[in-house]
Amino acid sequence: MADEKILVVDDEEHIIELLKFNLENSGYKIYAATNGLDAIKLAKAEIPKLILLDLMLPGMDGYDVCKEIRKDSSISHIPIIMITAKGEELDKILGLELGADDYITKPFSIRELLARVKAVLRRTNNQYIDKSFKFGNITIDFQKHEVTKNSSKIDLTLKEFELLEILIKNKGRVMTRDFLLDKIWGYEYIGETRTVDVHIRHLRQKIEDDDKNPKYIETIRGIGYRFNHGE
Repeated sequence: MADEKILVVDDEEHIIELLKFNLENSGYKIYAATNGLDAIKLAKAEIPKLILLDLMLPGMDGYDVCKEIRKDSSISHIPIIMITAKGEELDKILGLELGADDYITKPFSIRELLARVKAVLRRTNNQYIDKSFKFGNITIDFQKHEVTKNSSKIDLTLKEFELLEILIKNKGRVMTRDFLLDKIWGYEYIGETRTVDVHIRHLRQKIEDDDKNPKYIETIRGIGYRFNHGE
């Protein structure tokens, strides 16, 4: 973690100071911007490990900043956590569709924010060396976060993609529900292992030829799941 760079983008100075204080105490090196244009310039200049991006910014809002970052190949790989006072589900979905990696709503606890930061950085630092992976009639582009089946794009949610990625990364190994919860959701989901089951079911419906008799994602009764290459 030592001196990993994080760019904080928020037009409220007290929020920047709060985040700067707590993140620096956790060992991160913090850069800050109060508007979208400065945020993009700083991102290009410093190439941070993570961007904490407020949605409601003067001029260019967080959505537009996110879009510009994802279009620029020099910084498009940087994970983004959107921070906003808005709690509407539609806002959350739009943010994720534009390429945000996570989303947290004000007011938030510093403990939760730090947990989400660590979770996103952990996933980023453990990314695939390979850019793509193929199994059966499925191809995954890890950099673009795209999955195709028989050359047709499959629409996966962020969590479904992350779930598939971690299963593939650990192919042949049994992943417990608790392990998957911790690695993908990144903070305590006590007693919520059914969350994993629901996402697995949706994932199977999208990638398996017969989701009732899955070939790739195997259920290990009473424990969790395992990815099989299927060949």
